[in-house]
Amino acid sequence: PVCLCVWCVCLVCVADLKEDLDSYLQQHLKGRVKLVRNEKREGLIRGRMIGASHATGEVLVFLDSHCEVNEAWLQPLLAPIKENRHTVVCPVIDIISADTLVYSPSPIVRGGFNWGLHFKWDPVPAAELSGPDAPFRSPTMAGGLFAMDRQYFSELGQYDSGMDIWGGENLEISFRIWMCGGQLLIIPCSRVGHIFRKRRPYGSPGGQDTMAHNSLRLAHVWMDDYKEQYFALRPELRNRDYGDIGERVALRKRMQCHSFKWYLDTIYPEMQLTAHNKPQQPVFVNKGMKRPKVLQKGRLRNLLADKCLMAQGRPTQKGGAVVVRECDPMDREQEWSYDEEHELILAALLCLDMSEIRSSDPPRLMKCHGSGGSQQWTLGKSNRLYQVSVGQCLAVLDPLSPKGYVGMAICDGSRAQQWQLEG
Repeated sequence: PVCLCVWCVCLVCVADLKEDLDSYLQQHLKGRVKLVRNEKREGLIRGRMIGASHATGEVLVFLDSHCEVNEAWLQPLLAPIKENRHTVVCPVIDIISADTLVYSPSPIVRGGFNWGLHFKWDPVPAAELSGPDAPFRSPTMAGGLFAMDRQYFSELGQYDSGMDIWGGENLEISFRIWMCGGQLLIIPCSRVGHIFRKRRPYGSPGGQDTMAHNSLRLAHVWMDDYKEQYFALRPELRNRDYGDIGERVALRKRMQCHSFKWYLDTIYPEMQLTAHNKPQQPVFVNKGMKRPKVLQKGRLRNLLADKCLMAQGRPTQKGGAVVVRECDPMDREQEWSYDEEHELILAALLCLDMSEIRSSDPPRLMKCHGSGGSQQWTLGKSNRLYQVSVGQCLAVLDPLSPKGYVGMAICDGSRAQQWQLEG
């Protein structure tokens, strides 16, 4: 029989849930839920490790507190673990609106990352799909929702306790799973809703950049020479202290884990830089003087605002923002080209670009580098404009505002995220 004893770790940090929560659990869930409180702030990473140390079931199920499970969500997660206890599984993460709490299904996608070490969603290659309901491999996990064998969690090294609060731990455990003999699957038959908040509702101690600290640790332990791709984007971090990683390096050696090159070649070939997979400077490969073939030209009109995307200032201004304004068929500064490299080029001058360092920044106009990533956009299904590097869709932030601001948002199929390229 499938293991049914499961421990769910929820992070509850709100002060007014203390006595009220104790009373509720005692009255309604006596004997079924164990509440463990930390004496000081430990953060998500160490908080999960503490929770797991109190678990007694065969399987650990980690869920963010801002989740709502769907019907029959658990059994499909448990079955692959029963079959192979070195399997780590994630549900399909559906979208719960942070504003309205409306539940919407997500498309079938898998986890990836960019060289800024930010998680992103990718389309699933056809070769990875064996059926509409079949589990498929994912190079990385989002990190908030997954299940794995409890003993395997311990054998694999749990989390890196030298990481602080939040950030990067999902990529670190994803690399470790694959490189050290496990597998990471997404299970389409399991769906769990998740509130995608517009910003983190909590800070870090002393304003520390915990994402940078944690990313440095994972880069130095797991990425071998490929860490130079990260430092090419974040050169200011090259000499920053990241603590003692001796125990994590020893863990990797003890488990006889594969190289990061093996991971890229075998699990995530989309991240390969050259035919020989050797990191080099510059980070992006120059494709030469030949310009990619233009597939479409025209104004990029948002269907909700009924306005067109253009430069906030001049289309020649490198680093300039983009906004929506009234469409003008005679205005050449509203003309975009969409080419076979999935670049969007305004007025044949600059490319629409997303920062790979700060994925929360709005899109901007930058010199075309011809290497995808931050300048790779998918325009097609459901009229959405999907940015590959951050795994989000371009949206008008306030359709009624004359300022016409745009930004990136979790793809939800709304008309604010629908665009048409009109000649």
